[in-house]
Amino acid sequence: MRNLTALALIFGASPALAASGPFFSLGNTDFVVLVAFILFIGVLLYFKVPTLVGGMLDKRAEGIKSELDEARALREEAQTILASYERKQKEAQDQVQRIVATARDEAARAAEEAKADLEKSIARRIAAAEDQIASAEAGAVKDVRDRAISIAVAAAKEVMAKQMTAASGAKLIDDAITQIETKLH
Repeated sequence: MRNLTALALIFGASPALAASGPFFSLGNTDFVVLVAFILFIGVLLYFKVPTLVGGMLDKRAEGIKSELDEARALREEAQTILASYERKQKEAQDQVQRIVATARDEAARAAEEAKADLEKSIARRIAAAEDQIASAEAGAVKDVRDRAISIAVAAAKEVMAKQMTAASGAKLIDDAITQIETKLH
C-alpha cells in the first residue's frame, strides 16, 4: 500500500495538475493512464507476479550456479585427465628412450660380436689358405722329387747300360740272388 501512495504522489505532482481543468476526470488521458497503471500494478501484486518472477530468477540463478559447479567439476576432471595423459606421455617417452638406448647397446654388442666373428672367420680362412699352400708345396716337392728320381733312374740306367757288359751283368745278377737268399733265410 505504501507503494501505491508513493506512486499516487509522484504521478499526482505531474505537469497535468498545473494545466487547467479537473485532473480526476475520465476525459483527462493522464488520469486514465494513471488509473490503468495503478490497476496493472495491483493485478501484478494480486497474482504475486513479483514473487513468481523472483522465484523464476532464483531458479535460474540456481540453475546457472549448478551449471557453473558442473563446469568447474568438468574442468577439474579435464585437468586431472590432462595431467594423467601428460604423465603417461612422459612415461612413454622415457620408455622410448630406454628402448632406443637398449637397442643402441644391443647394436653395439652385435657389431662387436660380428667383428670378432669376422676376425675368427678371416683367421680360419688364412689358416686354410696356408694349409692349402703347404699342401701344394709338399705336392710340388714330391712331384719334383719323383721326377728327380725318375730322371736319376733313367740316367743311371742309361749309364749302366753303356758301361755294363754281359759278364758284369751276370755277375751282378748272381750277387743279387745271393743277397736275397741270405736276407730271406
